[in-house]
Amino acid sequence: MANVVALKKPIGEILKDMGLVTDEQIEEALTVQRQKGGVLGEILVSLGYVNSEQVLDALGQQFGMEAVNLEEMEIPREIVERVSAAVARSYRIMPVSWDGQELTVAMADPLNIGALDELRFVLDSTVRGAISSPEAVDRALEKYYGRPAAEKMEEIAEQIGRHEDVPIIDEREAGFDLEKLKEATDAAPVRRLVNYVLLQAVKDQATDVHFEPFEDEFKIRYRIDGVLYEMVPPPKHLGTAITSRLKVMSGLNISERRRPQDGRIRIIAAGHPVDLRISVLPTQFGESTVIRVLDRRAAPLDLELLGMRQDELERFRQHFSRPHGIILVTGPTGCGKTTTLYSALMVLNDIATKIITTEDPVEFDLEGIVQVQVNEAIGVTFGRCLRHILRQDPDKILVGEIRDLETGQLAIQASLTGHLVMSTLHTNDAPTAITRLIDMGLEPYLINATLEAVIAERLIRKICTQCKSEYAPSKDELMELQLNPEDVAERKFYYGRGCKSCNHTGYHGRTGIFEIMSISDELRELISYDISTSRLRQAAVRTGMRTLRESGLLKIYDGVTTIEEVARQTLVGEV
Repeated sequence: MANVVALKKPIGEILKDMGLVTDEQIEEALTVQRQKGGVLGEILVSLGYVNSEQVLDALGQQFGMEAVNLEEMEIPREIVERVSAAVARSYRIMPVSWDGQELTVAMADPLNIGALDELRFVLDSTVRGAISSPEAVDRALEKYYGRPAAEKMEEIAEQIGRHEDVPIIDEREAGFDLEKLKEATDAAPVRRLVNYVLLQAVKDQATDVHFEPFEDEFKIRYRIDGVLYEMVPPPKHLGTAITSRLKVMSGLNISERRRPQDGRIRIIAAGHPVDLRISVLPTQFGESTVIRVLDRRAAPLDLELLGMRQDELERFRQHFSRPHGIILVTGPTGCGKTTTLYSALMVLNDIATKIITTEDPVEFDLEGIVQVQVNEAIGVTFGRCLRHILRQDPDKILVGEIRDLETGQLAIQASLTGHLVMSTLHTNDAPTAITRLIDMGLEPYLINATLEAVIAERLIRKICTQCKSEYAPSKDELMELQLNPEDVAERKFYYGRGCKSCNHTGYHGRTGIFEIMSISDELRELISYDISTSRLRQAAVRTGMRTLRESGLLKIYDGVTTIEEVARQTLVGEV
């Protein structure tokens, strides 16, 4: 975007070509801009050299858009109604004309070209941008749409609920009409609502969107920073049409309502492709749909951004630079294991290294890395993929998950033959991973010979920087982390009061806390004797492992997160 803007002719030069200003007047305005800041066009207006309409015409030339004067035009009601107030205010645009195929909208910010892509998706039609002044757009929004509604989703839901073109569907009725369902699925209001919900999920950096049918309502919930938030629900009778619309977008069978289905949707948000992984599950009151939002912008694959401290980062890099061995990343679902491994792959990926992954599913396309999709329905399992991957001359291998004895044995075989193998396990902490491998049936001596490190992680919410405030925690709060007031007398603690920026939660964004267990000689000896997890944990701490809770405490002391958040994500036994 920045490069495109840089190639555009400066507004001062355009005004000069129009014969409206001189070089001296432009230089005077630039001097004011350097001293006081501001936009050059507005400065020239304030100096009396041009008027607002002339600047608007020049901006139109600069961006290759039509300039419209909203103050002098009357927009027909049918044009206004093509865009809901929620969408118009969200993007700060005003619809001005419709030729039957293309909608023209006046934009307060012509630099926001990505908004046009999003509007095409939300409105499900071709959209062309035009330029107007920000003040004129704001006045037009108030004139044609009235005061802002408290809830955007509520406004859209009410608008759709009133729409007479949407057939009422109840899939519990006998003789379910598939043609009627197709008609409802393709209704413009349903398309707009689904598009709006999906795009809003991307804008809010939600990781999952839940569409849930119940007896008396149809809920829509977003998971943001690991916590579910409920949106204003649409009318109950639209639930089936909404679910079917999602199935159509992801290429699933809308007539199949008895079996689970999985699919993918790709949308464009702010000019960037975003993948949505969809899972449909039949329930008592209809089909429950959950969408996983896979947006690389929200989860950049960069080791420096994972949340590791410098000493943890150095140990992490050291382990992943080994020529062979097994490295495991553990933790519950949704704790960031895949992002951590992908970030490591991005560092390892170079022209001299052959990397192959086998995943279920492939979450992001990684350039230069061969990725294999597991499909157990046709026998393409982790074990079978790994067996064939070894014939592909790889240097590094990522196995999405070690689920069974076969996969574990093949991972060990790959490691013993000179490959670095990375994989995941579902365990609560790093020492428990050893017990899990032995329980699978893997021989302790083979684990000793190949395992190099186990990394456990959690994602914790960060305090919102806009409403971050210092406070003195109570004794009860400190006890949640087994701390005494005397131990933290010199420490500062923070929390988020809640503001518009963080949706009044006090948190915005997440970061990782890590437990890196390097397999030392002492640990290898203990593994050989099938020692308990608690003994392994004690030995790991002695040899330099920082536990998840200790890592969380450091985040608290750094002012990154709260006592409540660390207590929620870690166990007392991890200290």
